[in-house]
Amino acid sequence: MQEYVYIYRSRTEWLMIDLIITKLMDGEDEGIMVELELEELFTVHVKIERTIELKNTDGESVVMIMFGGHVTGTCFEGTVREGGVDTQVIGKEGGRHSLSARYMLQGQDYTGQPCEIYIENNGYIGETKGNRLFRTSPRIITNSKALSYLNTEALIGEGCPAAEGISIHIFKVKS
Repeated sequence: MQEYVYIYRSRTEWLMIDLIITKLMDGEDEGIMVELELEELFTVHVKIERTIELKNTDGESVVMIMFGGHVTGTCFEGTVREGGVDTQVIGKEGGRHSLSARYMLQGQDYTGQPCEIYIENNGYIGETKGNRLFRTSPRIITNSKALSYLNTEALIGEGCPAAEGISIHIFKVKS
């Protein structure tokens, strides 16, 4: 899979990718020209359990989405642990729509070792592209020795509709 974004290689690369994702989600793609190759690491198959809403006619509204699910992929397989939540802040009259999901995974890394992964997934919902509903900038913390590189890796997430909820594809930016 290939996407086109302008990227600077530095120690703060993941911050640049977050900024790029934000600009892309806001429709600011002018000047984004360098080819970026992505490698899919795993997919979180989200099953929505319940929601809590704060509706506000005078400003932003909030929806909190509790979820579970399972994970498939080349580097990790497992389940979403209890307590996963995606908090979405929706701008007045359908304005800017941010999302911030936090959840833990439990399963096995590609070496067969048991491990856990924490994901903080932040992004914006904007114009859809094909089957993709949104893009995010995931931050991962894991206790897997084999996957420890993910603790500092520049990652991109993409959300796509699925039968039971949504599928979050997590990609590594190829060097």
